[in-house]
Amino acid sequence: MPIPLPEKLRPKNLNEFFGQEHLVGKSGIIRKLLKNTDFFPSLIFWGPPGSGKTTLARIIAKNLKREFFEFSAVSTSTKDIQKIIPKSQQKLMSPIVFIDEIHRFNKAQQDKLLPHVERGEIVFIGATTENPSFEIISPLLSRCRVVTLEQLSEKNLLQILKKGLKDLKTSIDKNAQKFLLEAANGDARVMLNVLEIASQLSERSTLVLSDIEEALQRRQLAFDKKGEEYYNVISAFIKSMRASDVDAALYYLARMVAAGQDPLYIARRMAVFASEDVASPTALVVADAVFRACETIGYPECQENLAAPRNREEGQARL
Repeated sequence: MPIPLPEKLRPKNLNEFFGQEHLVGKSGIIRKLLKNTDFFPSLIFWGPPGSGKTTLARIIAKNLKREFFEFSAVSTSTKDIQKIIPKSQQKLMSPIVFIDEIHRFNKAQQDKLLPHVERGEIVFIGATTENPSFEIISPLLSRCRVVTLEQLSEKNLLQILKKGLKDLKTSIDKNAQKFLLEAANGDARVMLNVLEIASQLSERSTLVLSDIEEALQRRQLAFDKKGEEYYNVISAFIKSMRASDVDAALYYLARMVAAGQDPLYIARRMAVFASEDVASPTALVVADAVFRACETIGYPECQENLAAPRNREEGQARL
């Protein structure tokens, strides 16, 4: 079975890791922690999609020479995790248990992890795109160190892109490269997936803008309500609003609506965002009004309320 390009190019050690200099650089906290192989603290990786959370967890396990268990909170129950505890108790070195999308676990599920982390039976590494202060229960959060990963810069993405082009034995023109780097929005996984699709679809030796546009369109159709891409798009939507990036927020909103996402779900996420991230007393009032409008008007008219209640500019933007 062919290995997807992002997995194929996944860094195997810190020297191959691009970005996150504050963590993996010479004076980075992760590099410092790895000097002591006998003790390693439990961590919460907080960062945007495609910033290297999973990769970093795997590199840590490899460096420490610990047994590594990888789970996704989207498809895993705490019973699956508890099955490994009896084996871990018999070993001198605690295994590393990595749980991606840890914010998908409810409070009761997170509570069940607590005694194992507290007793040192496992080294827990959780990964989340959401603010841990709101999504992780306080007792678990207090026993972990929160490590913030930054969105990859264009320079970081370009370094990764060059590796991808070399592996695919192809090249890309300047316009296509610029568009791809912007469309990736700091997500290396998105960029490499699009690049791989473009190279498969194109008959040219050098990829051009139309190749990237077609590949990006094909990839957007992969958005489904149970897959990883579903949560990536929702997360990107929230991040775009947080960064006051109107164009990006409209883009991800349009993707969700086009994929059949329930407008009420989007409105609820906007209400949560208004409560947690916007320092304005009127933000929640506006978000609540949007939710009520979606409830009353329904689809497709409520798209106008979700995007820009004051004017019709968003309608033209989505077109």
